[in-house]
Amino acid sequence: MKNVRKLTEGAMLLAVFTVLLLLTIYIPVAGAVVNLFLAIPFILFATKYEGQWTIVFLIASILLSTIVGSLISIPLVLIYGITGAVIGYLIRKGKDRNIIFIVSTLVVLVNIIGGYAVSVAFFNINFINDMIHMMRESLNSSAEILKNFGQEKEATKLIKRFNEGLDFVHTLLPTIFVAIALFIALLIQLVSFPIIKRFGIKVEKSISFKDICLPKSTLLYLLITLLASMLISPDKGTFLFTILLNLTYLLLLLMIFQGYTFLFYYFDHIGISKPIAIVLAIVSFMIPVFLYIIGILGIIDLGFNLRKQIVKKE
Repeated sequence: MKNVRKLTEGAMLLAVFTVLLLLTIYIPVAGAVVNLFLAIPFILFATKYEGQWTIVFLIASILLSTIVGSLISIPLVLIYGITGAVIGYLIRKGKDRNIIFIVSTLVVLVNIIGGYAVSVAFFNINFINDMIHMMRESLNSSAEILKNFGQEKEATKLIKRFNEGLDFVHTLLPTIFVAIALFIALLIQLVSFPIIKRFGIKVEKSISFKDICLPKSTLLYLLITLLASMLISPDKGTFLFTILLNLTYLLLLLMIFQGYTFLFYYFDHIGISKPIAIVLAIVSFMIPVFLYIIGILGIIDLGFNLRKQIVKKE
């Protein structure tokens, strides 16, 4: 009877998954939103049943996706399927939302890197290089128009700056992958958790955002990376240059994150309501100058423990 129930629930969830997948593939406008719900069937199944049954459910979803969709749908199933299954497993084990977010981000990141590597190695498709090539072609076309209007000097400067920016983006590809993984993992949780709670699934609460504090060693890693960049000064385009640049940006992003957690702590301390704090944070995120200030604030908070200083003053 238990196996019959598992098969019945699995079939129902697979049917829901198939409908969501079809909407994602064949209705592009709706698919941009619907694809975020693809992880829910996997989360619901993995929270109730053991790992081996979840693996069977995942394999069945992959086979089903190749029938109703195409090979292009497999990366979607892997990203959302494996991530959903891992989230469901962690919920069943009683892990809090912070752990779930970190692990799901890593799972999404591995899937993105794996999918990119497979597309380059086996299908000779490098969508990053293709996108950059299209942007360069578009820039050259725009530059030709400027030259025809007698703006040859400005066109040359524009091409040079734009090409440097594209090279910079290509170098920061690992950091971009991490940012995309963080964003996808966050969206999956924001969409999925309110829905699975309606099915009676309890998700452990996470630490309040304002109380999150990175390890002090993060600041040490940033200092070491910056010193290494200045002392070694690797040539642009080398492997070491790429590693140091990506490490620097990732650690600076963590400092900005620390700055925002302190900002919310301070807003709560002086009695500013959470909606106003969120609006202020969004506005500051859209203005680059404020991002630098918040990053410096995060560095000072980690280095000198500003929160403890505030409590002492009180």
